[in-house]
Amino acid sequence: MATAHVVGAGVAGLSAALALAESGWRVTVWEMARQAGGRCRSYDDARLGCRIDNGNHLVLSGNRSTLAYLARAGAPHALRMAPEARFPFVDLASGERWEVHINDGPLPWWPIVPSRRPAGVGLGAFVAALPLLWAGEHATIAEAVRPRGPALARFWEPMSLAVMNLPPTLASARLMRATVIEAWRDGRLCRPMFAPHGLGAALVEPALAALRRAGADVRFGAQVKALRVEGGRVAGLHVAGEAVPLGPDDAVVLAVPPQRVNALWPDARAPEEASSILNAHFRLAAPVAGPPLLGVTGARTQWIFLKDELISLTISAAGFVEGTDAEEEALLDALWAETRAALGLPENLRPLAARLVHERRATFLQTPANAARRAQALTALPNLVLAGDHIDTGLPATIEGAARSGETAARLLGTPARSNGAAPRAASGSGR
Repeated sequence: MATAHVVGAGVAGLSAALALAESGWRVTVWEMARQAGGRCRSYDDARLGCRIDNGNHLVLSGNRSTLAYLARAGAPHALRMAPEARFPFVDLASGERWEVHINDGPLPWWPIVPSRRPAGVGLGAFVAALPLLWAGEHATIAEAVRPRGPALARFWEPMSLAVMNLPPTLASARLMRATVIEAWRDGRLCRPMFAPHGLGAALVEPALAALRRAGADVRFGAQVKALRVEGGRVAGLHVAGEAVPLGPDDAVVLAVPPQRVNALWPDARAPEEASSILNAHFRLAAPVAGPPLLGVTGARTQWIFLKDELISLTISAAGFVEGTDAEEEALLDALWAETRAALGLPENLRPLAARLVHERRATFLQTPANAARRAQALTALPNLVLAGDHIDTGLPATIEGAARSGETAARLLGTPARSNGAAPRAASGSGR
């Protein structure tokens, strides 16, 4: 049986491995870290005394590739879906509160209703944003929607930061449009989905268990240092001093970050500029009341997640947010004050413990220029394909983008060859 070697055990690599195993490949996964999940993982934190996610990720009910990934992992109900597409917000500068409430159905009439759109944002601001749907590849979100009044700060900026990990003045309009078309057009596709027991329990552990059941070999602490190319195909892997030969029908999926892709396959020329995300975690003695997800404007804090006794907040594009370079203790105090005000908690309430987690290379820098430079999944070698949220899936660098890239890689390799020859390839050359 032909073997598919998947390099990288993040969501993209796990997605590719699951789809390949389903297609009949024998699968070997090589992961340089001691655990799977990449930038989407959980771990036990000694300071907090509990298990936390390294970052907060939001999955939407219309993320079809993520849902297919969960189904392949045998965990279709690992994420808990909100009953409606409601996104509550608070502006800490003014004290105003509102909800973005997207209606069910293919006709998005929700902006017509004042109570369903941000406070102070008129219908005209949404009408003026229609050019986003036909924005060119060089346009940023701010250039496409040309927001007026509070629409930028209270809608497009929070959405751009959450989806693109960049301010709307820098983020690619075309990538944002993909999210609008895939999810925001219908509330049934835009309901937030939460991992009640953490990202590891929802997205990583079930995938590893499914791969074990399928007979896959998952090797941790195994860094692929180079590819051996002979005769116009990948003929072997160099793994931490070990030479691993590939059979004539074997294939390779590179599902690693841009820097590693470029080191292993320089022809990819993947954009390496990155944007960071800062997360703060506060452990309380008991859970507090509030929505599971709360958007915040007029502050450094952008999104607050309630997870039982743990409150986690996210600052996307942290390198572009003033004050995030402060000393840890001072920054935690400031962020806790914002969190307490946003949730309406008593002034004397203090967390038992707090932690900052800075993912400095959370996503590639999703500017129009970098979006146009994304590598394609197909390569010049018939048995080598690329995966990862930085690969050109047409989607932003999100969990859905990562899962979609793994699906695409598996589809391009097709079913395993039964006789000598190159691994089969899909006819399409787009890689999307």
